[in-house]
Amino acid sequence: MVLQREMTGSTRLADQRRLVREVRQELVARYRARLQTTNEPPIRLMASIVQALEHECADRRLDPAAVRLEIVNRTIGDVNVRLVTECEGEPGGPGDYRRLADELGVALPGEELSGHVATGAVYRWLREEMLTAEREVMRAGFDARSYDLASIGNPVLRGWLAEDMRQWGLPVTADNVALGLGATDCMDKVLRGLGALARLDGRPVGAVLMSTPGFNVLEGQAVANGYRVHRVPTGPEDRFNLTAAQLAEALDADPGIGVVYLMVTNNPATFAYRPDELLDLLEVLRRHRRQGRVVRLMADLAYVGTGDPAADDARMRALASATDLSDQLILISSLSKTHTLTGERFGWVTFGSAAFAAGMVGSWINSIASMPGEWQLRFMAYHRLFRDNPHLVDKIRRLYALRRTQLRAQLHRLDDEFHLFEHIYLDDDATIYTWCRLRAGEDCFSVLEKTGIAGIPGSTFGYSDDYVRFSVGILPVASD
Repeated sequence: MVLQREMTGSTRLADQRRLVREVRQELVARYRARLQTTNEPPIRLMASIVQALEHECADRRLDPAAVRLEIVNRTIGDVNVRLVTECEGEPGGPGDYRRLADELGVALPGEELSGHVATGAVYRWLREEMLTAEREVMRAGFDARSYDLASIGNPVLRGWLAEDMRQWGLPVTADNVALGLGATDCMDKVLRGLGALARLDGRPVGAVLMSTPGFNVLEGQAVANGYRVHRVPTGPEDRFNLTAAQLAEALDADPGIGVVYLMVTNNPATFAYRPDELLDLLEVLRRHRRQGRVVRLMADLAYVGTGDPAADDARMRALASATDLSDQLILISSLSKTHTLTGERFGWVTFGSAAFAAGMVGSWINSIASMPGEWQLRFMAYHRLFRDNPHLVDKIRRLYALRRTQLRAQLHRLDDEFHLFEHIYLDDDATIYTWCRLRAGEDCFSVLEKTGIAGIPGSTFGYSDDYVRFSVGILPVASD
């Protein structure tokens, strides 16, 4: 009887999965037609179709277990630690990633997560630590509950972050650092600040150079702030990284370029710049400086910390070595991806020059007006949590590595069955993505229709739809 029930349950799940695949086929066809009549951004379109699939399956009362197996959202990068199910080795051991939500203070006391009941100890500790942080800030003569005239945040936290940056040899202090509500907010403030400085000097705002494929949010910010966008396509022969020759050619061809946006570890292509590549790019800026042209380098460090620490250290030391270009160097940092704290919005800017940082304060004053006091104190509490528990950062990094390995293996298995990919790139084992080139005739829709996995097309990143990005975030990689 037990065997019969198991067989019946297995048959039912197989039938339910077939029904989900039929729904998938219907909706993919519907959205393909919609693509011809809309200018909706590809990333939104893919997110919409996943949402529509889930709603349609719910309306038809299909088994949620079948839906989870046949519809997998790999569009969004952020890891939801509440949904982590991986456990390598003994439960409760260093490989039990199910406890991350509890260990990071995300899980509520008593919350059930993948069979583990959260203690809530860190959740409570963070709140106690905020009280300790507030007292420390007040002893330094700063009141987080009153109006912050400079709007860049309290000097204690900025000093801590400057100390973190000094580990790579950057000669910075609290005066070089400004807080922001995540990296995206920081980038927007920097662009507006640079634009304001240009107008004060009677200069045109100019252009921002962006290599493609690349993070497209900054492009929208640049356009909104009056910049032109100068795109430089890259290719697999250069690991999708901007080369010194390409940078030199672009700067010579477009004298209006005043900012170069560089993802030190690329989203979506997942390759990171090597130290020698960064030094070569810096030398191009140095040559132009000798000719009287100052071009700012905005280096996005969002994924520095998700890969090999030694490799991160080497590339950051290469950037820090350009002390003669300090007034051109802008470093954008965040805890969103490296520490899985996307909802907390902890970000900061490190300017290579304190004088340059002082000149940018107006952009903070005229936008956020004053950093939220409670947010600053929570940022400080988290900073202490990670400083005192470095094993947590290592655990997050190992979870990312596990998921990247599993996702690449899964994509290879699917390719053997459906012949979808021309190339599944073996990247620098950084970021939280996998970047693939599709075979002729395939696109994101056909991949979703055949496999149930939703990715983001290359056009989202200013590139070709022959490419697709899949994320290891939100959900674990299911075993086949």
